[in-house]
Amino acid sequence: MHSGSGYKNTSVEREEIKIKRHVLSILVENHSGVLSKVSGLFSRRGYNIDSLTVGTTEDPTVSRITIVVFGDDNTIEQIEKQVNKLIDVIKVQEIDMENAVSREIALIKVNAPVNSRSSIIEISNIFRSSIIDINDKSMILEATGDSKKITAIIDVLKPFGIIELIRTGLTALNRGSKSI
Repeated sequence: MHSGSGYKNTSVEREEIKIKRHVLSILVENHSGVLSKVSGLFSRRGYNIDSLTVGTTEDPTVSRITIVVFGDDNTIEQIEKQVNKLIDVIKVQEIDMENAVSREIALIKVNAPVNSRSSIIEISNIFRSSIIDINDKSMILEATGDSKKITAIIDVLKPFGIIELIRTGLTALNRGSKSI
């Protein structure tokens, strides 16, 4: 004989999945095909890489790949483990952006008729960017800074008419004497 409604009151606690930006710093052997293997791992898992920068380190046989990707903590942890298993990978570390220095470079070609040039030069000075090319119709500015600064200068220049734009993507190092 059953008493009550016959249903158990079961409460399932569900962990809220938070998608956030993760910055991974990956030291790899500096030879051909390594970047393809690392980036391929992300695409096979269905993750879009938001930005990717690669360059040699103080040791010319080692390169550092900086990857910005959005995902939940558990998934990124699994990706880190899988990247770490690749033969050419030396070390993988997520960068704590609260304790890191990061930079991005943008080249911005903007319409610059004679009557707009003084305003564009003023904007360039405010953002501490450089004017690296000028002709009768356009200017190219080089801006360096964190992602927010780069986005801000782009937003301010939009009303003049951006002709072309390229951003390098984020590169970052942890603060302090400890290294990857």
